Amino acid sequence: MRLDVEQLGFSYDAQRTILEDVTFSLAGMGIYCILGKNGTGKSTLLKCIVGEHGGTGRVLLDGADVHTANPRELAKTIAILPQNPTAPDGLTVRELVSYGRAPHKTSFFSRTMKKDAEIIDWALAETDMTAFAQRPIGAMSGGQRQRAWIAMAIAQDTEILFLDEPTSFLDVAHQMEVLRLVKHLNEAYGKTVVMVLHELNQAARYADYLVGMCKGEILYCGTPAEVFHREMLRDVFGIDAEIMRDPRTGRPMCIPYFMDEAGQLA
Repeated sequence: MRLDVEQLGFSYDAQRTILEDVTFSLAGMGIYCILGKNGTGKSTLLKCIVGEHGGTGRVLLDGADVHTANPRELAKTIAILPQNPTAPDGLTVRELVSYGRAPHKTSFFSRTMKKDAEIIDWALAETDMTAFAQRPIGAMSGGQRQRAWIAMAIAQDTEILFLDEPTSFLDVAHQMEVLRLVKHLNEAYGKTVVMVLHELNQAARYADYLVGMCKGEILYCGTPAEVFHREMLRDVFGIDAEIMRDPRTGRPMCIPYFMDEAGQLA
């Protein structure tokens, strides 16, 4: 898999430019994590990449322009899980996961075939949701609900998953549960995952590559060893930090400190 973003720009109106001349490439199977402050354009970038937003520039997936691709065919290659997805009242976990098979059906009303059922069963098993298949989504805990949504995304059976803040509003135990699942999907099935995270140390621990954004621009792109340093955290987040090594994983980690407008610790 190769993803090339070339001079991507997006504006809601003349006064609000969200992305400007964004250019970067992601090549090969891995976990890519996009970092940046709130409002810097991370979610908009994901939507532009998967073709939900237009804008200027090009997004090429293995050389093919995403913005001119057939939506149904594109949905067989990439899946996106947005922030805070919602489901109709009373929808069961299995019904939700079955929606992931929609791009592979000839019409919305097509019946579920044997292969679809097998993939739904697989997605439920991989996310440890088989025992909850007949329960309503609304009756799930936050962590269970997020696993159910990820099960729907992987039931789409795509090479690439885009996850927009998959750990938001979860406690630390459920955050790690979700990220371990992402790692498993990458390692066991070769899924490429592009996700937005806010937890810096979790990003450095689980991602193979980090993309640092600020004010709609890409400032850094590289492995955690290459780009997870004080300068990146200062440029992207406006914070100071002490960088150290995780004693168990050897990955970089940080203790962040707030800096005021004068650049002084506060």
